[in-house]
Amino acid sequence: MAGRPIYTAAQIARRVKELGRAISRDARGRKLDVVVTMDRSFVFAADLIRAVEVPVQLHSVGEDVRDVEQGGRQCREVYFASRSATAAARGHSEFQGRDVLLLDAVLDSGITQDFLLRRIGEGRPRSLRLAVLLDKTSRRRVGVEPDYFAFRTASNLVWTGYGLGAANGTGRNSKYLSARPAAGRSGRSQGLRK
Repeated sequence: MAGRPIYTAAQIARRVKELGRAISRDARGRKLDVVVTMDRSFVFAADLIRAVEVPVQLHSVGEDVRDVEQGGRQCREVYFASRSATAAARGHSEFQGRDVLLLDAVLDSGITQDFLLRRIGEGRPRSLRLAVLLDKTSRRRVGVEPDYFAFRTASNLVWTGYGLGAANGTGRNSKYLSARPAAGRSGRSQGLRK
């Protein structure tokens, strides 16, 4: 079940255009290196970089989530794979002195974004900012805040559409964003904010 529509295609397009203007204003006169976390960010990234009015060089980082055993306990690890962004994430100087924008669809706990920001920051870019489609603030586990966000929303919601897939992978091609309460959580605790 996809959930009920929350943000229409027109609302999303308007916010993405506003983000593009803000990013363009902040990067005026410079080239911007945009690092995109794939898979869930590809639709947002495509629309956002077309709304940015400065030259853009695109890099992508692929996530591979694996369940592993550590010290007799099951845990989940996230691995990243890409060409240029991984080199930068290893502390290489590809982004040295450059303006970098990390782009992700959802900021929830912040752990993934914190890891990537720290690793890219080791390459000593001139500036390093974070843009997200959905900012889910209440479950943040690290001190990461986005420089740009389209929508701030409750953390107890599961989102589909506009590139975000349901647990079974469906729904990514919807032009709007739908939400439903996460399994085992009440949708009433924080409500929906637009």
